[in-house]
Amino acid sequence: MRWLLFVLTVFAFVLCFTRHSAGAWGFWLLVGVIGIIATTLAFAQARIAGNSRGDSLSAYDLKRLREGNDPLNHDRSTFEH
Repeated sequence: MRWLLFVLTVFAFVLCFTRHSAGAWGFWLLVGVIGIIATTLAFAQARIAGNSRGDSLSAYDLKRLREGNDPLNHDRSTFEH
């Protein structure tokens, strides 16, 4: 989807700079600016989603969280009993 937005934004700017009337030029410039914002947000969302961790925790991590411990800090002291 983000690549389609990028292509449509570039196409809007091509149409903007090839039109001869001020109304068409202004319309395609507005579409291009909105496209830049939408494309930037789409690429940012894809990067954030690609770097985020999963939504769920394991049963062990949930147990550690209920006990007040950091669920992602699996240090060796918890295994020594």
